[in-house]
Amino acid sequence: MDTADSPRTTPTPPPAAVTGPAALPTPPAASLRLLRTAGFVSNFDRFCITPMLLIIGSRLGVPLTTVMLAASGYFLAYGLMQPIWGLASDRLGRVRVMRISLTGAAVAALCSVIAPGATVLIVARVAAGAFFAASIAASITYVGDTVPAAVRQRPLSELMTAFALGTAVATVVAGALAHYVSWRLVFALPGLIAAYLVVALRRLPEPPRAAPGALLTPFKIALSSRWQWYVMAVAMLEGAVLLGFLTYIAPALEAQGASATLAGAVSALYGVGSMAAAQMVKRLVGRWTPVRLIVIGGVQMAVAFGFAAASRSVPALVGCALLLGGGWSFMHSTIQSWATALSPAARATSVAMFGVALYVGSALASALAAGPAEHHAYQGMFLTAAVLTVPLTVAAAVGRARYRN
Repeated sequence: MDTADSPRTTPTPPPAAVTGPAALPTPPAASLRLLRTAGFVSNFDRFCITPMLLIIGSRLGVPLTTVMLAASGYFLAYGLMQPIWGLASDRLGRVRVMRISLTGAAVAALCSVIAPGATVLIVARVAAGAFFAASIAASITYVGDTVPAAVRQRPLSELMTAFALGTAVATVVAGALAHYVSWRLVFALPGLIAAYLVVALRRLPEPPRAAPGALLTPFKIALSSRWQWYVMAVAMLEGAVLLGFLTYIAPALEAQGASATLAGAVSALYGVGSMAAAQMVKRLVGRWTPVRLIVIGGVQMAVAFGFAAASRSVPALVGCALLLGGGWSFMHSTIQSWATALSPAARATSVAMFGVALYVGSALASALAAGPAEHHAYQGMFLTAAVLTVPLTVAAAVGRARYRN
């Protein structure tokens, strides 16, 4: 039988099956700050290229479709590496995996800085996506290991706030630095933060976890749940609808003559909307049902893409970015909390498979939309996103309503 997210029904491993220190209480503020920083730098690195696409293409002398390979390749590697890091996390520990992956991420960031051409840059960004892929999933899993399910969405909302801040800062800083200084400097910033975290995370205690067992046991546990497959399908559609099309807010503005700085600032409002909505979600958890939170998020996303389809003006895309951020906090944090409860005995692998679906959907959508974007066909692109929001919301809400103990 599938396990629901009630703390009374979540099984705990027997003492002999637990490794690491004694069970931890809710993570202290210092631990949560480190987790938030890890998520922040991961999102910063993932979104910083968005407002720089046209500038990088111009500096390297390649078309937008070529530079977009660095973004879509990053997303694809980010998604495909989720199960690898999840399996490693279940076997080696959450903190150890974060430190290993951030070491590789720092090296990949340096390679991005010194890339002499488009080919090397694409390879470096794919490698960065592969290494930064561990941070957010490991942070979420850490919270899942240490916070009771009934109140888990609150610290998860705090993590989502840090993730959104990384997105907002990346789009503002990247656009400004690329325009006034150099796009290469932008890639150096997450590399430096990653290097700092490799050292700082030594202070974070490992939570208890089930004994590893056979190599593929976590996959067998996670994928034996029909709800795991259902939530992964929802995540893939969510990644395509939101993250895939979100990438094109900045290029859509620049196509209207806006500067990279302005385009980055407008895109950054996605993070502002997400942060503001995350604070609301923290207060609403326990008062509103998960289904209601999902529906409110879906409505915001549909209206947001409707604005963008109707007009690519600055006011329309400002409203789009803010509403998409709000929709992400309401819908995604609810689905993410659901995902952490599906397979407690293989939580990291389960959360990682959720990430696979999310980012593969994002990569596919961003890649498929590159052609229309090259021809400035943004109206049809955003209208498609608005239409796809409807089945996404229905599937997420109906599934969450039917999920029981």
